[in-house]
Amino acid sequence: MDMPEVDDELLDERALSKLRWRCRRGLLENDLFIERFFKSFSELLTVRQAHALGLLMDLSDNDLLDVQLARKSLAQVSEPLDREDVHEVLSMLRKNC
Repeated sequence: MDMPEVDDELLDERALSKLRWRCRRGLLENDLFIERFFKSFSELLTVRQAHALGLLMDLSDNDLLDVQLARKSLAQVSEPLDREDVHEVLSMLRKNC
């Protein structure tokens, strides 16, 4: 199934604000990585990338930290997250670790 073109549109301010709120975490390390991510990429985030980031936020704090630090793969923590868009956003997150 092809993704609609709207998925590649930049995220608007309201959606970005909601996403920032959604990404607040219990572990300080995760919050630090995510804050750096937003500093680097907030103006460039697409709707598709925001959705993938939202999927990563469904992980537990410990699993999220493990995949950010490459201690575990996405397939190890959640098989459905082992997909291209989530890997792309995870790579973006790792650039700021």
